[in-house]
Amino acid sequence: MSDQSLNETTIAILATNGVEQVELTKPWEALQEAGATVHLISLKAGEIQGVHHDKKGDKFPVDKTVDEVSASSYDGLVLPGGVFNPDALRVNERAVDFVRDFFKQSKPVAAICHGPWMLVEADVVRGRRVTSWPSVKTDLVNAGAEWVDEECVCDEGLLTSRNPDDLPAFCSKAVEEFAEGRHAAQTA
Repeated sequence: MSDQSLNETTIAILATNGVEQVELTKPWEALQEAGATVHLISLKAGEIQGVHHDKKGDKFPVDKTVDEVSASSYDGLVLPGGVFNPDALRVNERAVDFVRDFFKQSKPVAAICHGPWMLVEADVVRGRRVTSWPSVKTDLVNAGAEWVDEECVCDEGLLTSRNPDDLPAFCSKAVEEFAEGRHAAQTA
């Protein structure tokens, strides 16, 4: 992990039922170890259900709903994957606006696996270099992104990775990007 400090930073993780559990827990742990306060933001209050691919995992308590938060309260955003998670989030206008607002405020965003579907929906990938789970490639390309098959891609505050195997690099780079703060080229 990075030796950079995230003391006095607050990071949002946007997720709902069907989130790939390891893509939620590993970044969360890395960010907390670096000193960040981490909030789980979801569509509804209560708990969300994690998954291990196609099997149920653990449940996680939601800190706040998308209706209760704004990007201005956070220093960065993590978008974990899992097929069902971003698919449910991207049809919620408030969740999409929440993601887009991080770009409007030039704040770092880290998305892994199927998480970049939210970036497509928020229309923030045009001209950006990204990666994702292979099945998301066409959506990203159609939205104007340059898709590459690399473990971890960082483009001016936008960090993307392909799958859980990339988590060590993803988590390390996420800490680094969140420690750097705002990126002028990170725009909606």
